[in-house]
Amino acid sequence: MAANREEDEPVAVSNQGAGDEQTLIALAQKGSSTAFEALYRLHVGKVYGLCLRMTGNASEAEDCAQEAFIQAWTRLELFRGDSAFATWLHRIAVNAVLGRMRKSRREHDRLQVVRDIAPPTATVGDSGGLQDLEQALDELPAGARHVFVLNAVYGYSHDETGEMLGIASGTSKAQLHRARRLLAQQLEGAET
Repeated sequence: MAANREEDEPVAVSNQGAGDEQTLIALAQKGSSTAFEALYRLHVGKVYGLCLRMTGNASEAEDCAQEAFIQAWTRLELFRGDSAFATWLHRIAVNAVLGRMRKSRREHDRLQVVRDIAPPTATVGDSGGLQDLEQALDELPAGARHVFVLNAVYGYSHDETGEMLGIASGTSKAQLHRARRLLAQQLEGAET
């Protein structure tokens, strides 16, 4: 009977498409790797983008995104649907980033030195504005950068941001204010 289930599974998942996320979640919670792969494909871009903005490094972002999806697969039975699946994934990704940063402070510092030595080059048609913003964001202190990414970029409230980062809502507000002030100073300096 299990072999029959495996044969029917790809058909059931492929008929769902991207529109029926709840069905994909239910199938994945029952052990369907095909359903989880469909969920992965729906969310990998946004999870990677979050990790990239928080780490400021493509290689670390890939590792953190991969770790987030591994954790999501192993903890999928804990997802109750109290929040959107994307929000649940974002929280896992934030924890993966923070955990990796705690474990690899020295590695992160070495990567920063390499990045300072070889700054990214502008692409054809790039006015530099977006690159300047990304570079300024990378130069923010970690706490301010994390709050800015979660609150200003992804739109999480101060309460949600504080909960994800393990800080008070007031601290989130202060860090956002600090991030905006530092970004404004850095971008003003880049224009002159």
